[in-house]
Amino acid sequence: MLQHELARVIAVHRDSYLINKGGTDVFAEPIGKLIYGADSPLDLPTTGDWVYADFYEEDSHAIVHEVLPRKTLLKRKTSGKAIEFQLIAANVDCAFILQSLDHDFSLRRMERYLVMANENKIAPIVLLSKCDLLAEQEVSERVESIETLMPDVMVIPFSNQTGFNIDKIEQRLVLGQTYCLLGSSGVGKTSLLNSIAGEEKLATKSVREKDSKGMHTTTHRELIQLNSGAMIIDTPGMRELGNMAMDAGIDETFTEITELARLCKFSDCSHVNEKGCAILDAIGTGALSAQRFQNYLSMKKESRFNEMSYLEKKQKDKQFGKLIKSALNHKAKK
Repeated sequence: MLQHELARVIAVHRDSYLINKGGTDVFAEPIGKLIYGADSPLDLPTTGDWVYADFYEEDSHAIVHEVLPRKTLLKRKTSGKAIEFQLIAANVDCAFILQSLDHDFSLRRMERYLVMANENKIAPIVLLSKCDLLAEQEVSERVESIETLMPDVMVIPFSNQTGFNIDKIEQRLVLGQTYCLLGSSGVGKTSLLNSIAGEEKLATKSVREKDSKGMHTTTHRELIQLNSGAMIIDTPGMRELGNMAMDAGIDETFTEITELARLCKFSDCSHVNEKGCAILDAIGTGALSAQRFQNYLSMKKESRFNEMSYLEKKQKDKQFGKLIKSALNHKAKK
């Protein structure tokens, strides 16, 4: 009988995985029990997962038997109307949140990525690409706008074209740690990975000049070992970034709002028109951005709605499963 070996998921394909146990990458399939026993995608392997697998024929292929408990898990709501999770990466220590300093720059979108990282206890670092396209003063103003809202988050502007601050990013890479690149298509995630690796690890494409949008070069999540001993996961650009049940991450990202809420005169303050509302007072004096508060409320509402819808869907799926099982048992008794 084969003894299960420890391996890590390097990439996920439609019906198979690429795993590594310290040597070469090996294509693997999940055992049937793992597939049919899964209640949701959360139970299946994703990039960065540690798994137990059996290897066959001189490690030419493998069977995945079990997913080990995760230290961290990055996930989001699937795009569109479907209420389901999509796994991004597991066992990530630090998330590099990329935005370009041209058309892509958006504090509101950045807040969403920060919520995702904070909810999962993953250290975030904001990287601002294409700083060579702006004047130094403009870059400083963008960095300051982020640091004002998020004083505890490290912000590094850089350029893949000139190499500016690439060394500063490399200094953040620690042996044995796993990093993840998050951001929209075309912000320079894959180019940054190639710059850090010192070689063309992954293919890149040009971006459209009119809006700086990328060509979706990265089509799946892939974990890559760097010469420094650190590991980094490149991810496809995300067109939608829906969050589910992320109250802790939202509160940690918007700490000044949660702290102000504690100062309100009434404990059940709705922050709409009550007298003695510390949040409304802060917006009135300019101490708090009204747009930032609206984004906070929007994410809170979205998170709760998605979670309620997900739990309702899960309950319906469970009831349907029981119905099918009952029908099959009834048929077997005849």
